[in-house]
Amino acid sequence: MIDLHMHSVFSDGELIPAELARRAEMVGARCIAITDHVDQSNVEMVTSALVKFCSEDRHKVRVLPGVEITHVTPGKIADVARRARAGGAKIIVVHGETIVEPVEKGTNEAAIEAGVTILAHPGMISPDTAKKAALAGVYLEITGRHGHSFSNGHVARVATQAGAKMVFNSDTHSPGNIVDREGAIRIVMAAGLSFDEAQAVLKNSQTIVEACCGSL
Repeated sequence: MIDLHMHSVFSDGELIPAELARRAEMVGARCIAITDHVDQSNVEMVTSALVKFCSEDRHKVRVLPGVEITHVTPGKIADVARRARAGGAKIIVVHGETIVEPVEKGTNEAAIEAGVTILAHPGMISPDTAKKAALAGVYLEITGRHGHSFSNGHVARVATQAGAKMVFNSDTHSPGNIVDREGAIRIVMAAGLSFDEAQAVLKNSQTIVEACCGSL
Protein backbone atom coordinates (compact mmCIF):
# COMPACT_ATOMS: atom_id res chain seq x y z
CA MET A 1 0.00 0.00 0.00
CA ILE A 2 1.20 3.46 -0.96
CA ASP A 3 -0.86 6.54 -0.05
CA LEU A 4 0.24 9.87 -1.49
CA HIS A 5 -2.43 12.17 -0.06
CA MET A 6 -2.59 12.43 3.74
CA HIS A 7 -2.89 15.33 6.20
CA SER A 8 -1.30 16.12 9.55
CA VAL A 9 -1.69 18.87 12.14
CA PHE A 10 0.28 21.15 9.84
CA SER A 11 -3.08 21.75 8.16
CA ASP A 12 -6.44 20.21 9.09
CA GLY A 13 -5.38 16.68 10.00
CA GLU A 14 -5.74 15.33 13.53
CA LEU A 15 -2.36 13.60 13.88
CA ILE A 16 1.21 14.78 14.16
CA PRO A 17 3.40 13.36 11.37
CA ALA A 18 4.98 10.69 13.59
CA GLU A 19 1.63 9.22 14.62
CA LEU A 20 0.33 9.39 11.07
CA ALA A 21 3.39 7.46 9.90
CA ARG A 22 3.00 4.87 12.65
CA ARG A 23 -0.68 4.31 11.98
CA ALA A 24 -0.02 3.95 8.24
CA GLU A 25 2.76 1.52 9.03
CA MET A 26 0.34 -0.60 11.05
CA VAL A 27 -2.02 -1.10 8.09
CA GLY A 28 0.85 -2.29 5.92
CA ALA A 29 1.77 0.89 4.06
CA ARG A 30 5.23 0.89 2.46
CA CYS A 31 5.21 4.59 1.62
CA ILE A 32 3.07 7.64 2.33
CA ALA A 33 3.20 11.31 1.44
CA ILE A 34 2.08 13.93 3.92
CA THR A 35 0.47 16.57 1.72
CA ASP A 36 -0.86 19.31 3.93
CA HIS A 37 -3.00 22.12 2.58
CA VAL A 38 -1.09 25.16 1.33
CA ASP A 39 -1.62 28.44 -0.43
CA GLN A 40 0.61 31.48 -0.98
CA SER A 41 0.65 32.30 2.74
CA ASN A 42 2.07 29.08 4.18
CA VAL A 43 3.69 27.02 1.41
CA GLU A 44 7.27 27.57 2.60
CA MET A 45 6.42 27.04 6.28
CA VAL A 46 4.55 23.77 5.73
CA THR A 47 7.01 22.40 3.21
CA SER A 48 9.95 23.18 5.47
CA ALA A 49 8.34 21.46 8.47
CA LEU A 50 7.49 18.32 6.50
CA VAL A 51 10.90 18.13 4.85
CA LYS A 52 12.50 18.36 8.29
CA PHE A 53 10.31 15.58 9.67
CA CYS A 54 10.88 13.29 6.70
CA SER A 55 14.65 13.78 6.82
CA GLU A 56 14.74 12.75 10.49
CA ASP A 57 12.01 10.07 10.55
CA ARG A 58 12.95 6.45 11.22
CA HIS A 59 9.64 4.63 10.82
CA LYS A 60 9.60 1.53 8.62
CA VAL A 61 7.15 3.22 6.27
CA ARG A 62 8.84 5.67 3.93
CA VAL A 63 7.42 9.18 4.38
CA LEU A 64 7.64 11.79 1.63
CA PRO A 65 7.08 15.53 2.04
CA GLY A 66 4.35 16.99 -0.12
CA VAL A 67 1.67 19.64 -0.32
CA GLU A 68 -1.94 19.93 -1.41
CA ILE A 69 -2.47 23.29 -3.09
CA THR A 70 -5.96 24.20 -1.95
CA HIS A 71 -8.44 26.86 -3.11
CA VAL A 72 -5.65 28.83 -4.75
CA THR A 73 -6.90 30.83 -7.71
CA PRO A 74 -6.03 29.08 -10.99
CA GLY A 75 -3.61 31.78 -12.10
CA LYS A 76 -1.47 31.28 -8.97
CA ILE A 77 -1.35 27.47 -8.85
CA ALA A 78 1.81 27.14 -10.96
CA ASP A 79 3.68 29.63 -8.77
CA VAL A 80 2.70 27.90 -5.51
CA ALA A 81 3.70 24.54 -7.05
CA ARG A 82 7.07 25.99 -8.04
CA ARG A 83 7.65 27.30 -4.51
CA ALA A 84 6.72 23.95 -2.99
CA ARG A 85 9.14 22.09 -5.25
CA ALA A 86 11.89 24.60 -4.49
CA GLY A 87 11.35 23.94 -0.78
CA GLY A 88 11.75 20.20 -1.20
CA ALA A 89 8.21 18.87 -1.68
CA LYS A 90 8.32 15.57 -3.56
CA ILE A 91 4.59 15.15 -4.22
CA ILE A 92 2.53 18.08 -5.48
CA VAL A 93 -1.22 17.57 -5.18
CA VAL A 94 -3.88 20.07 -6.20
CA HIS A 95 -7.29 20.16 -4.53
CA GLY A 96 -9.43 19.59 -7.59
CA GLU A 97 -12.95 20.67 -8.48
CA THR A 98 -14.76 18.37 -6.05
CA ILE A 99 -18.54 18.59 -6.17
CA VAL A 100 -18.82 19.15 -2.42
CA GLU A 101 -16.75 22.35 -2.11
CA PRO A 102 -16.80 25.70 -3.95
CA VAL A 103 -13.53 25.17 -5.83
CA GLU A 104 -13.00 27.80 -8.49
CA LYS A 105 -13.73 26.70 -12.05
CA GLY A 106 -10.51 26.29 -14.00
CA THR A 107 -8.60 24.75 -11.11
CA ASN A 108 -8.41 21.32 -12.76
CA GLU A 109 -6.94 22.70 -15.98
CA ALA A 110 -4.52 25.01 -14.14
CA ALA A 111 -3.21 22.08 -12.09
CA ILE A 112 -2.57 20.07 -15.24
CA GLU A 113 -0.87 23.00 -16.95
CA ALA A 114 1.37 23.39 -13.87
CA GLY A 115 2.46 19.76 -14.24
CA VAL A 116 1.60 18.73 -10.70
CA THR A 117 1.87 15.13 -9.60
CA ILE A 118 -1.77 14.39 -8.74
CA LEU A 119 -5.06 16.16 -9.38
CA ALA A 120 -7.06 15.16 -6.32
CA HIS A 121 -10.80 14.47 -6.42
CA PRO A 122 -11.35 16.31 -9.71
CA GLY A 123 -15.14 16.07 -9.54
CA MET A 124 -17.02 16.13 -12.85
CA ILE A 125 -13.83 16.50 -14.86
CA SER A 126 -14.49 16.96 -18.56
CA PRO A 127 -13.22 14.52 -21.21
CA ASP A 128 -11.06 17.25 -22.74
CA THR A 129 -9.44 18.05 -19.40
CA ALA A 130 -8.83 14.35 -18.74
CA LYS A 131 -7.11 14.09 -22.14
CA LYS A 132 -4.88 17.00 -21.14
CA ALA A 133 -4.02 15.15 -17.93
CA ALA A 134 -3.10 12.07 -19.97
CA LEU A 135 -0.81 14.08 -22.22
CA ALA A 136 0.80 15.92 -19.29
CA GLY A 137 1.32 12.80 -17.19
CA VAL A 138 -0.80 14.16 -14.34
CA TYR A 139 -2.51 11.42 -12.34
CA LEU A 140 -6.23 11.65 -11.55
CA GLU A 141 -7.26 10.58 -8.07
CA ILE A 142 -9.81 7.98 -7.01
CA THR A 143 -10.38 9.03 -3.42
CA GLY A 144 -11.39 7.36 -0.21
CA ARG A 145 -12.58 10.66 1.26
CA HIS A 146 -16.29 10.87 1.99
CA GLY A 147 -18.00 13.48 -0.15
CA HIS A 148 -15.13 13.84 -2.59
CA SER A 149 -15.68 10.17 -3.45
CA PHE A 150 -19.19 10.86 -4.82
CA SER A 151 -17.69 11.47 -8.27
CA ASN A 152 -15.26 8.51 -8.27
CA GLY A 153 -17.32 6.63 -10.86
CA HIS A 154 -17.30 9.59 -13.23
CA VAL A 155 -13.57 10.13 -12.77
CA ALA A 156 -12.79 6.46 -13.42
CA ARG A 157 -14.94 6.37 -16.56
CA VAL A 158 -13.62 9.60 -18.07
CA ALA A 159 -10.00 8.82 -17.19
CA THR A 160 -10.27 5.37 -18.78
CA GLN A 161 -11.75 6.81 -21.97
CA ALA A 162 -9.07 9.53 -22.14
CA GLY A 163 -6.16 7.23 -21.35
CA ALA A 164 -5.33 9.22 -18.21
CA LYS A 165 -3.60 7.38 -15.39
CA MET A 166 -5.28 7.11 -12.00
CA VAL A 167 -4.10 6.68 -8.43
CA PHE A 168 -5.92 5.83 -5.24
CA ASN A 169 -5.38 7.95 -2.13
CA SER A 170 -7.22 8.03 1.17
CA ASP A 171 -7.06 11.82 1.73
CA THR A 172 -6.65 10.94 5.41
CA HIS A 173 -7.47 13.59 8.00
CA SER A 174 -8.12 11.37 11.03
CA PRO A 175 -7.14 7.83 12.16
CA GLY A 176 -10.35 6.30 10.87
CA ASN A 177 -9.64 7.52 7.32
CA ILE A 178 -6.52 5.40 6.84
CA VAL A 179 -7.10 2.68 4.25
CA ASP A 180 -5.27 -0.61 3.84
CA ARG A 181 -4.63 -2.25 0.46
CA GLU A 182 -7.73 -4.43 0.59
CA GLY A 183 -9.91 -1.42 1.34
CA ALA A 184 -8.28 0.55 -1.46
CA ILE A 185 -8.99 -2.21 -3.96
CA ARG A 186 -12.65 -2.27 -2.89
CA ILE A 187 -13.04 1.49 -3.26
CA VAL A 188 -11.46 1.53 -6.71
CA MET A 189 -13.60 -1.38 -7.87
CA ALA A 190 -16.69 0.42 -6.53
CA ALA A 191 -15.84 3.19 -9.00
CA GLY A 192 -16.52 0.70 -11.79
CA LEU A 193 -13.09 -0.77 -12.47
CA SER A 194 -12.20 -4.46 -12.56
CA PHE A 195 -9.95 -6.15 -10.01
CA ASP A 196 -7.03 -6.12 -12.46
CA GLU A 197 -7.65 -2.45 -13.27
CA ALA A 198 -7.78 -1.64 -9.55
CA GLN A 199 -4.44 -3.34 -9.01
CA ALA A 200 -2.97 -1.26 -11.84
CA VAL A 201 -4.30 1.91 -10.24
CA LEU A 202 -2.56 1.06 -6.98
CA LYS A 203 0.65 0.18 -8.82
CA ASN A 204 0.70 3.67 -10.34
CA SER A 205 1.53 5.06 -6.90
CA GLN A 206 4.74 3.03 -6.88
CA THR A 207 5.58 4.41 -10.33
CA ILE A 208 5.20 7.95 -9.00
CA VAL A 209 7.43 7.28 -5.99
CA GLU A 210 10.15 5.59 -8.02
CA ALA A 211 10.13 8.43 -10.58
CA CYS A 212 10.67 11.12 -7.94
CA CYS A 213 12.61 9.33 -5.24
CA GLY A 214 14.10 6.09 -6.51
CA SER A 215 13.31 2.48 -5.80
CA LEU A 216 11.33 1.46 -2.73
